[in-house]
Amino acid sequence: MEITSIPFPNQEDYSYFYSFFQDLDNNNISGDIPTSKRRKLDGAAGEDSSLKEILNTFSFLDDQDIPSSNFDFDFKIPSSNFAMDSEERVRKTPPPKFDGGVAAVDEASSSQHHGGGGPRRLWVKERSKALWEHYNSDECPDEEFKKVFRMSKATFNMICDELDSAVTKKDTMLRLAIPVRQRVAVCLYRLATGDPLRTVSSLFGLGISTCHKLVLEVCAAIRTVLMPKFIQWPDKGRLEQIKTEFGSISGIPNVSGSIYTTHISIIAPKTSPAAYFNKKHTERNQKPSYSTTVQGVVDSRGVFTDVSIGYPGSMSDDKIWEKSALSQRFNMGQLKNISIVGGSGYPLLDWLLVPYTHQNKTWSQHSFNEKIGEVQMIAKDAFMRLKGRWACLQKRTEVKLQDLPVVLGACCVLHNICEINNETMDEDLKFDLFDDEIVVGENARGTSVNAAQVRDSIAHNLLHHSHGSTGFR
Repeated sequence: MEITSIPFPNQEDYSYFYSFFQDLDNNNISGDIPTSKRRKLDGAAGEDSSLKEILNTFSFLDDQDIPSSNFDFDFKIPSSNFAMDSEERVRKTPPPKFDGGVAAVDEASSSQHHGGGGPRRLWVKERSKALWEHYNSDECPDEEFKKVFRMSKATFNMICDELDSAVTKKDTMLRLAIPVRQRVAVCLYRLATGDPLRTVSSLFGLGISTCHKLVLEVCAAIRTVLMPKFIQWPDKGRLEQIKTEFGSISGIPNVSGSIYTTHISIIAPKTSPAAYFNKKHTERNQKPSYSTTVQGVVDSRGVFTDVSIGYPGSMSDDKIWEKSALSQRFNMGQLKNISIVGGSGYPLLDWLLVPYTHQNKTWSQHSFNEKIGEVQMIAKDAFMRLKGRWACLQKRTEVKLQDLPVVLGACCVLHNICEINNETMDEDLKFDLFDDEIVVGENARGTSVNAAQVRDSIAHNLLHHSHGSTGFR
């Protein structure tokens, strides 16, 4: 292993300074000065006399009888004349004083070394928190608070209480910890508005990197603490209730959910960019587009009961469904007497109902497609509200690909919290989805013969039991 010295900016001057004092030590021992060092000392005129004066000064100081005392002085680099005047001795810097979480230093040397002025501020930059203090006060109306954070104060307080133990930090000697309410507010504001971190930083009086860190930390806490509580497959009692609610809407029996897939635009990843390339979005935007996906199953109220997040945007809806955990549960026979309604991009399976896609449909098939469309619209409306509330999902995200599933999962959890607590969404926040479904042909999807027969039977019953409302009757 090679060991090198530290490269000083002016290494020649420092080496000469070191050699100078080394020569003094050698003179005290043997009285000889090496030839190389003598050349340096003899190079300038008058240096012999200066050296003698310095040696005489050191000898004089060695002979002085210095009384033993406790001196309160810091080391100060001597000036060129090595003066030892007591007036130029510097007192020790007092310890920093803390005032309101900001470390401040008020010292006499501040004016000497920095050109005068008031006390210095260390560790924390002063930023205005007037806007956050307004939203956090009782004077802020609930409607104004809801317009910014997409939920009422009561729902916000509930989330803060749930996340308190997961996001609370301790105060340190240098600064006070950011309160839980402010941490959650930074995350919700960033997700709700999609504003740049610089804007979030100025509104909440925090650093840009601090805001970015808070968003990821709170999203991770939401995934860990709140996701198991608010995104879960319904139990038996709730399933029967969902079947009844979907049955009253469509007349189709045993429908327990509606599935939909949306795309989230991302920056082209460095690894495997082709997997995230979105052909449909590229054709529409007239420039290369990349995306990741969020596939979710919702109940009759538009609440997510299952989500699959993070699959590449080049994958079709049916491929994402095949890889989902819910599909595996169906294949293992864990879920019975249950049907999920999907769009034309999904295959027709024993537990997955999709519309007819061939030409020249019969009246019963048209009636079935209308009712399937009503159920499918519940899932699509849920994703419209998801992207409408959390505007960060509407544009190309700057979040790193490895962190994105946590952020997307947090948005789904917050959507469920708002839906369960009946948080209405403003009309001006509605967002039109432009996800392009890839219609898979009937033969290409590997249609189950039994599933086709069941679908035909349902279509026949809908038409003859007055559940269809098409213009073909």
